[in-house]
Amino acid sequence: MDRVRFSVEPLDQGMSFKAKAYQALRHAITQMDIYGERNEIRLDERHLCEALGVSRTPVREAMALLEQEGFIRSQPRRGIYVVRKTKAEIVEMITVCAALEGMAARLFVERATDLSVADLEATFDRFSEGELADHVLEYSDANIAFHQAIIQASGCTLIADLTDRFFIHMRAIRRVTMRRGRRAEKSIVEHREIIEALMTRDADLAERRVREHTLGLAHFVENHCDFLD
Repeated sequence: MDRVRFSVEPLDQGMSFKAKAYQALRHAITQMDIYGERNEIRLDERHLCEALGVSRTPVREAMALLEQEGFIRSQPRRGIYVVRKTKAEIVEMITVCAALEGMAARLFVERATDLSVADLEATFDRFSEGELADHVLEYSDANIAFHQAIIQASGCTLIADLTDRFFIHMRAIRRVTMRRGRRAEKSIVEHREIIEALMTRDADLAERRVREHTLGLAHFVENHCDFLD
């Protein structure tokens, strides 16, 4: 297990150790760059216990729940690994997210405040299209925050819950694709077009632009991410 990539802090006493361990491990997994290299990421139970400051029981219980949710998988005599999806699985996941995020954009137009729109616009103020190559990781994080903000401001708990199931993989694949080709430059133009549709409160246009933007990621993965297979 890479201690730098998998960063957790000791648990406090406010909740059960199982619940705290689950939250800490899940958060750490979502922050991983799981598609940034070819090697699988292996988790070391002993190191996790030391990092969290707890015994093996709550860690094992938390990891059992994470495995049920599809975040990790255990292999007899080999260890525990963070789940990586195939290219076909990722393309299918992105396609589903495109539909969900498109509806979230429609609901955003109907329900979100002007302040929410202004906050989205401010997300990309610090990025210049000509300088994105020097700030790809920061832009990738802003990109992810942008999509999450639309979903949260849509006010639909079910969309938020469904997309949260995919978040670890969507975050990771969005991050790795930003480092390939001119995906970042294309992305920021599309984000500004989405913001324009949201600002004018055009629900049809906002839904279409968000859906097409996310489907564009699916097409990029299909055509440029053979390393996933």
